[in-house]
Amino acid sequence: MCGRYASSRGPENLAGIFGVEKWEPEETLAPDYNVAPTKEVYAVLDRPLKDADESRPVRQLRKLKWGLVPSWSKTPEGAARMINARAETVHEKPSYRRAFAARRCVIPADGYYEWVTGEQERDLEVEGKRKRPRKQPYFVLPADGSVFAMAGLYEFWRDRTLPDDHPQAWWVTCSVITTEAETSPLAVAPEQGPHSLAEIHPRMPLMLTPDRWDAWLDPSRTDLDDLRPLLAPPAEGLMRAYPVATAVSNVRNNGPELLKELEGPEEGTLF
Repeated sequence: MCGRYASSRGPENLAGIFGVEKWEPEETLAPDYNVAPTKEVYAVLDRPLKDADESRPVRQLRKLKWGLVPSWSKTPEGAARMINARAETVHEKPSYRRAFAARRCVIPADGYYEWVTGEQERDLEVEGKRKRPRKQPYFVLPADGSVFAMAGLYEFWRDRTLPDDHPQAWWVTCSVITTEAETSPLAVAPEQGPHSLAEIHPRMPLMLTPDRWDAWLDPSRTDLDDLRPLLAPPAEGLMRAYPVATAVSNVRNNGPELLKELEGPEEGTLF
């Protein structure tokens, strides 16, 4: 699962990392250390420019809303529930399959937050059932400090209650693809606590390594049999995780202090 993440890199930095050709200064977002569903987020995508003389795909850095609204939806009310798409079923689910075939993006992050749950709670979540409140939060990020490139989908939705020239007539929304969490040891694990991502949570965002970015973003690749191999998890042993303060559990808290590594879990939490 991905329900919260940190994104502090500016557009110039992201443009250099991903080879972005086009981004609008007015779409610049402030560093966000507690990105929550329905917020505006950065996404990298390949798409022809509107009203351009040529129709070639151009790599762009865009500002999207996190929480996908399918193009056929009558209202955007379900967006907050569609922040994640499962890699195992994204090609067949009505809400995601069109976007998977033609509108894929990369959602850059510093890393993501996840809360340790007990074994019984994890079993309930795998079954899609309600569980008790989360416990100790951990921050998960690439061990080498590189950008965490999450596989994503984006979609356009037209608000028919507004005129064509209204600035909010069109919504562009996105979702993060998740996969089964790694069971192998973390590259860097905390002294006290989980030693694999699966011990923290049964799901994790699907991370795309740089060698997959071009293929994932290529809008000319629409064949599902050709695309599904791109959903394979990256090599194991690339990630680290460390405990952070429970202050991150409150979405109103935001600042670089949320990323501070604790020596151990906070008192009274799991692990």
